[in-house]
Order: sequence, then structure tokens, then C-alpha cells
Amino acid sequence: MTEPSSPTQDDRLTVRIPTAMAMLGISRSRLYKLMSNGDIATIKAGRARLIVLRSLNEFVEGQADS
Repeated sequence: MTEPSSPTQDDRLTVRIPTAMAMLGISRSRLYKLMSNGDIATIKAGRARLIVLRSLNEFVEGQADS
């Protein structure tokens, strides 16, 4: 029986707020504004607020110049 390996960055579905801030290169207050506007999706897991990586990617793609 194989042991489950820890997820790599590519396997993760969510990240914590400090990681999302670093990935986007924005401040905590700006990230919270994007979250409250619905631009970036979050989920609540216990006491932790997690950012959905798919929503980060969609946000960046929507902001990119064509």
C-alpha cells in the first residue's frame, strides 16, 4: 500500500491568504477587497479562510491585456 504524498503546488485547490497575497503581489487589504467584491472566491474550513486557486487564475486571466 502506498502512502499518500503531500500535495504539490500544482495539486492544491486552495491556498491561505498570505500565500494568495504573495502569488498576486498585492496587499492584504487589496485581497480582502477583491474577496468582498466577489472577484476572488473563498471557502471556510473550520476557522481558516481559504482562497480557491481557480478563482485566482480566473481573476488574473480576466485582468491580463489581450
